[in-house]
Amino acid sequence: MLRTRPPDMLAPDLQPADTAAGILQQVFGYSKFRGEQERIIEHVSSGGDALVLMPTGGGKSLCYQVPAVLRHRRERGVSVVVSPLIALMHDQVGALEELGVHAAFLNSTLSMEEAQRIEREMMSGRLVLLYAAPERVTTPRFLAQLDSLQERELLSLFAIDEAHCVSQWGHDFREDYLGLSVLHERYPEVPRIALTATADAITRADIVQRLALGDARIFVSSFDRPNIRYRIVEKDEPRRQLRRFVQEEHHGDAGIVYCQSRKKVDETAAWLLQEGVTALPYHAGLDSDVRRRHQDRFLREDGVVMVATIAFGMGIDKPDVRFVAHLDLPKNIEGYYQETGRAGRDGLAADAWMVYGLADVVNQRRMIDESPAAEDFKRRQRGKLDALLALAESHDCRRVRLLSYFDEASEPCGNCDNCLQAPATWDATEAARMALSCVYRFHQDRGRRFGAGHLIDVLRGKATDKVAQFGHQRLSTFGVGAAVSETRWRGVLRQLIAMGHLRTEGEFNTFELTPSSRKVLRGDLTLLLRESDASPKRGDGTRRTRGAKVAKPERPTLRAVPAGLDVNAQQRFAALKAWRAEVARAHNLPAFVVFHDATLTEMARLRPATLDELAQISGVGVKKLEAYGEEILRVLGGEGE
Repeated sequence: MLRTRPPDMLAPDLQPADTAAGILQQVFGYSKFRGEQERIIEHVSSGGDALVLMPTGGGKSLCYQVPAVLRHRRERGVSVVVSPLIALMHDQVGALEELGVHAAFLNSTLSMEEAQRIEREMMSGRLVLLYAAPERVTTPRFLAQLDSLQERELLSLFAIDEAHCVSQWGHDFREDYLGLSVLHERYPEVPRIALTATADAITRADIVQRLALGDARIFVSSFDRPNIRYRIVEKDEPRRQLRRFVQEEHHGDAGIVYCQSRKKVDETAAWLLQEGVTALPYHAGLDSDVRRRHQDRFLREDGVVMVATIAFGMGIDKPDVRFVAHLDLPKNIEGYYQETGRAGRDGLAADAWMVYGLADVVNQRRMIDESPAAEDFKRRQRGKLDALLALAESHDCRRVRLLSYFDEASEPCGNCDNCLQAPATWDATEAARMALSCVYRFHQDRGRRFGAGHLIDVLRGKATDKVAQFGHQRLSTFGVGAAVSETRWRGVLRQLIAMGHLRTEGEFNTFELTPSSRKVLRGDLTLLLRESDASPKRGDGTRRTRGAKVAKPERPTLRAVPAGLDVNAQQRFAALKAWRAEVARAHNLPAFVVFHDATLTEMARLRPATLDELAQISGVGVKKLEAYGEEILRVLGGEGE
């Protein structure tokens, strides 16, 4: 009998094989749908169009895979999945084949003979799912093949993954996606489902318009990922901060470190290696074979840290990434949400950690201002950056701010840095007036503008060569902020920019007043700013208030062996992981494609003794039971109580 199995873990009665619930149970090994999945699948399976917004790790793939299997069983049709990533195609096809679902991909990695074989499978109707990149789907040759399938009623479904790529307002716009409107024009009777993890209201409207999804039902799941702890800290020797974060909190864990430039990626990866961390670089400047090898190692090995530009990550399906770290400020909240969402896809505790400083704010502003884009586009991008800066500088719950950006109301989470330790704040009204007044006097002096370094020197009364060159020791603002530390002044300037009371312009990032500067200068606004993390705590002549510390909620321990297993179960779990690694190597697949850690954990905890008992564990479908059942029972039986 199953040991200490709670009643809610017992498998329900076997569902019919030609229903969505039956496919979920028998093919994918799950007893029930999550969230909106059932409604989405029912709508698409019956021929309706849909736009699905669901967080990373929320189960988006099942929303088109289950309808594809169901429609194939009923009509013997092929479902075409538009995906921009070769690596994701490979892993998803491998996972489907492991489940007994006939799937394939067409991309540049295939030989001519392999591609022709897959095309024959597609044209015969035997293939259930075909993955292809948008640039291939819109070619005359591929469209002609789709025409033939449609004529023979063998075209079942179109799934457009990473649909935000079609929008110029999305964080990863790709021109190849624009041609996908041809699918509606050419095959109006074939249902389409567009899916993305990240899209604000403007991006959603753009997706609907560009993909002609005006009649589609829109399904918006909660954007909340409660297992992710959000932490944003001020830059203060960022390498030292990263080393402490990785070594003290995530030693031996898989993670991703994002940097803005290729050079910084290479340097950071090399430095982490010297610090004893298994780190690999990834960016578009590396040879494609190197990128592929590094990605394969990240997916297949435990404890690898990928240091990357945003060229890495979209569609990465590795469930046990325990942290995502940003060494530079992302461009907008959509990008930040998408990138941090690659952590903790298995539902276990994970960290989203970021350091940023004044230079990040200035550089992001400059990149927007100097881009060749139209002014309307720049204006919207500035607004998106402002929202991210407001998140970074917030005193209140990070999660509430993040979710409100996607029009979702929430309560303080108790699992972000501001909830766990309310930040110190101080009344910076007078300091802000000093800074803005100094910028005003610079401009009065022959219209000159200066950057942060010189502004702070004047405010603190430093007699530098540049101060003497321009005679700024004679300004009334010279030395008025001597009691405020340089670190704190940088925090003031950063937050004034974030709040829109100051802006940077030109190649040298010089300061310019904004329309709202006047309100600050007149004293119409009281500015309570976040305390600089590295600021001196006493003796700088400022008034501060310290937020009350709240009790830290219980949080799952980040560890290689799952919590809640006794010593014998831990040994069984280790034996199952070793067996899984051998199977994964033999099949050239990431280990999690064979079974997720959560499934192995249940096997180790419950120790099923028969195939019927093993079939009751979530994640064990019919095909995997047939392929691996006896081996798993052998591994489990080899451990004594």
